[in-house]
Amino acid sequence: MLILSLPVLALAALAIKLESPGPVLYQQRRLGKDDKPFMMNKLRSMRKDAESKSGAVFTSDNDDRITRTGYFIRRTRLDELPQLWNVLRGDMSLVGPRAERPEFLEVLSENYPYYGLRTSVRPGVTGWAQTRYGYVNNVEAYEDKLALDLYYLKYRSFLLDLTILVQTVKTVLHFRGM
Repeated sequence: MLILSLPVLALAALAIKLESPGPVLYQQRRLGKDDKPFMMNKLRSMRKDAESKSGAVFTSDNDDRITRTGYFIRRTRLDELPQLWNVLRGDMSLVGPRAERPEFLEVLSENYPYYGLRTSVRPGVTGWAQTRYGYVNNVEAYEDKLALDLYYLKYRSFLLDLTILVQTVKTVLHFRGM
C-alpha cells in the first residue's frame, strides 16, 4: 500500500512545499500499545510553527493553523498515509484505536476510567471510532469516541476490520475526513 501511494504522496508533498515553508513530513510523539511512546509520521497539514506558542492543543473547527493544502489532505485523510511506515515498523496496525498524544493522556484518563483499555492493542491508521465519529476537539467529545473504541475492542474480528477498511475508502473518496 505504501508503494502504491507514492504518486499521491509525491503530489501532496509538492503541494505542501509550494504552500508553506517547513518539512513535508511531520513527526509527532504518540502512545502505542501499552502506552509505549513512538514517533508517528504524517503529512504536515499545519503551519510549521503551529504549536510554538500554545503547546499541545486540540484542533478546533476552522483552525487557522491548518493550511489550505492541509485542509484538503485532512478531508481526504491523505495526511495519514505516512503512517503506513509506522505499520511496517510495528508501531501501528492498519485498524485499531487512534494513537493519542501523551500530552492528553492524563486528562483523558482522569475523565474516562476505561480510557487505558484502548492501548491493549496497537493503534491503527484507521479505526471504528475514526470512521464513525471523526476528529474530536475537546475532552467531552472523547466520551462517544471512547465508546466506539471499546466496541471495537470487544467485537474486533477480521470482518469488522474489513468493514472499517471499506468505510475508510468511502471516507477518502467522498472527502468526509474532517
